[in-house]
Amino acid sequence: MNKKLLLRSIAETGYNVGFGGRKHWATYDIIEKIPGLIGFISTAVGIFSLVEESLSNKLLSAGFSVLGIVALYISFYERDKERYYIGANKLTQIYNSLRDLYRSVQSYDGTNFDSFLSELHRLEAEYYSASISKQILFSDWYAHIKFFGQYQIDWINEELNFNFFKDKIPFSFKLWCGAFLIFGAIHILKNITF
Repeated sequence: MNKKLLLRSIAETGYNVGFGGRKHWATYDIIEKIPGLIGFISTAVGIFSLVEESLSNKLLSAGFSVLGIVALYISFYERDKERYYIGANKLTQIYNSLRDLYRSVQSYDGTNFDSFLSELHRLEAEYYSASISKQILFSDWYAHIKFFGQYQIDWINEELNFNFFKDKIPFSFKLWCGAFLIFGAIHILKNITF
């Protein structure tokens, strides 16, 4: 393997590990923060509905019932919260090691890359053993924000050249937006009289 291909392989693994780590952090954050936020908002609206009639309507009550179901769904992940935290930390350490490996290969002037390739394979094995495959709903969207907006990924971008629409916006989000636009257009067309 030559230097260029090895750098590309390290960057691709770095993306997988970095994004995977952000997805673990996203799952952990959702488990940790969303139920409390739902509880706070529900309580605040409940208190204000005592003095403001418009807050006591059926639509708002149905919305809070859905939020209650969301909190229940999240509670199924509560018992594994510590595993997500530990996994996220481990993946962050592996990501940092991959970054250092990438920079070491960049500055290496030799032609024998066997030791670097062995290190890459070792880090990939650590990544596979530390990853948790089951992640919470919408963690992918949140991980995109965390990875592309809050993480230092310049070294990966040197090799992979991320595109905004193709790489930085989750595919499932694009599908939801497309469906929303189609159904919205159908609804508007149904209500137009010619």
